[in-house]
Amino acid sequence: MPLLSRYYPSNYTEDQFLLEKRIVRHALFVSLSLIVILWLVKIFEVEFKFEFTQWGILPLSVKGLRGIFLSPLIHANFEHLIANTFPLFILTFSLFFFYRKSAYTIYLLIYLLSGFFVWLDGREALHIGASGIIYGLAAFLFMSGIISHNIRLLTISMIVSLFYGGLFWGIFPVKPEISWESHLWGGVSGLGLALLYRKSAPAIPPVEEDEEPDVSDENSEFDAESDHSEEGN
Repeated sequence: MPLLSRYYPSNYTEDQFLLEKRIVRHALFVSLSLIVILWLVKIFEVEFKFEFTQWGILPLSVKGLRGIFLSPLIHANFEHLIANTFPLFILTFSLFFFYRKSAYTIYLLIYLLSGFFVWLDGREALHIGASGIIYGLAAFLFMSGIISHNIRLLTISMIVSLFYGGLFWGIFPVKPEISWESHLWGGVSGLGLALLYRKSAPAIPPVEEDEEPDVSDENSEFDAESDHSEEGN
């Protein structure tokens, strides 16, 4: 059987399979809940004609500190939100599936650290959007894949990078209207946390080789059958 289809060992028990199903459901619930919250916030803002942009991160401002907690929930428009929805969903699901015990802690740290560093080092402007978390999660999973030699984590990060549209180039000040500081510090936070949590990186499931038939046993059975046939004659 090809290696890619051998995700689980052949002796995978029913209890282990049921546990995996619960973990998948939990990861789906968390990632979908976060996406629903972002969409509800944007719909509420548009429907009631509020302006949530003012609650973004304003660097080195006491008033701007609230943006550390609120800015990932705020997006400039629906195009901005749509662009963040897919990568945020995939990366959040991956984090909660692979890092089952420490996922909440890692997510919260990326959320807070990326915003805090933008507040310390960002341009004098309002910074909004969940892209800092996206860069943090992508960097975390990518570095974790390198540390643990886990090809699945590396593959997930690379796929998101392709769909997100030049994930790497987003950390540079190419477009002034984009908060590249959020991208940069999100990525730095993710890399640092991957090193900090390197011991809890998911291990690669063992691949069991197909059992080869014992030639000696077959020969012995053949000999026994031959002897039996000769006695009959």
